Amino acid sequence: MSNIKKSLEKRAEITQRPAHLTKQLRVALLYLMIGTCLIYFFSNPESHSPYDYTLRIASQLIHGQLGQDQKPPSWLNEMIPFEGRYYSAFPLGSILTMLPAAFLKAMGIIKENPSALLVAIISGLTCIFLFLITLRYDISSQRRLMAVSMVLFGTWMWCNLAMAGAWQLALGFAVLGQLGTLYFILIKQRPFVAGCFFAVAFGNRTEIILVAPLFIYLLCRDSAGSLKDLHQQWLKIAKFCAVPVGLSLLTMAYNYARFHSAFDFGYARIPGVLNEPWYKNGIFSLSAIPSNAKEMLLTPWKSVRSFPYLVPTGFGGSILLSSPFLVLLFRKGAVDSRLKLTSWIAVAVLTFVLWCHGNPGGWQFSYRYAMILLPWFFLILLENSPERITVNEKILFVLSLLINAYGTYLFLWTHYVKP
Repeated sequence: MSNIKKSLEKRAEITQRPAHLTKQLRVALLYLMIGTCLIYFFSNPESHSPYDYTLRIASQLIHGQLGQDQKPPSWLNEMIPFEGRYYSAFPLGSILTMLPAAFLKAMGIIKENPSALLVAIISGLTCIFLFLITLRYDISSQRRLMAVSMVLFGTWMWCNLAMAGAWQLALGFAVLGQLGTLYFILIKQRPFVAGCFFAVAFGNRTEIILVAPLFIYLLCRDSAGSLKDLHQQWLKIAKFCAVPVGLSLLTMAYNYARFHSAFDFGYARIPGVLNEPWYKNGIFSLSAIPSNAKEMLLTPWKSVRSFPYLVPTGFGGSILLSSPFLVLLFRKGAVDSRLKLTSWIAVAVLTFVLWCHGNPGGWQFSYRYAMILLPWFFLILLENSPERITVNEKILFVLSLLINAYGTYLFLWTHYVKP
């Protein structure tokens, strides 16, 4: 029997206690959160992204309008002209998420899109939830720090979120929403609050609604089966679903008011989008799976004749090459085998939907859509990690940090990676 398997069995025997933050852990979390916010805030030299689709529509929404009359600038080429107005293809949840910023802009407190500030807030809150989820596990402080830092700085999330356009912010809110949901289910069970975070997640990335049954399973899996327990489980489910169902109904009403169809999000109405070759079989198609799978798993960086000689393609790239640490996902064993299996099912469901999308997602470092898989990757890595950090883990961790720091530098501070 391997040392890793013995370590996992030993950890599985430990009765899991409710998450408790000691004074030392609070101080560590505070410093880690502040550091994360600062690094993400200053990762991009541009503090105001011009790609403010969601903020523009949120600013219209507070005035009772679903779109804008004025023609948008040329760089906002995904605004949808329809019946004399211009709309966004982003779902209602993304628009509602930006309402606080829209109110600040309406009051004159801010004048431009506060994208860098939003990135700092998203990353800081993400850091907090990642850290709190690790308290479910009997692991060392070093492993706790490694696990959290790996997601924040050892994956494509760093570069893509720091780009801070509306697309990247939506992905960031989706990651944050899923982590909040997991925390308020696995650590401190608050079904209604968990449902609110789930609404943030699928409100920004609609495909996340497909893993709702998995969240509900995790919420109810410890039921003993008695009538009293059954009643309590249904009550939990009702509390969890209240806000997501409300948001779903509002989204359908929002779609109908704009495009006369409750299920028309407007993506196919973006000017010229259906003329693009990767959408010849529709926005979603099984025929897109091979190319997306290749981009997500196999596509390497490209070589160029001059410095820096090796650069990302800019339109995709293997997540395993950008984050070598992820090969540890395939280690055997788990502290909670049901949770690990649930996480893998979530990864499979979400990956299938992402691969069916016509293209890999436009301008990006590695495969940006796979950001929504990170909460589940995080759980799997926590589940199958041995008690002690191995030499191989240290090497993969440092390599992942260096690759993503370098990728962030190339994309956001140089012109070596060009569209």
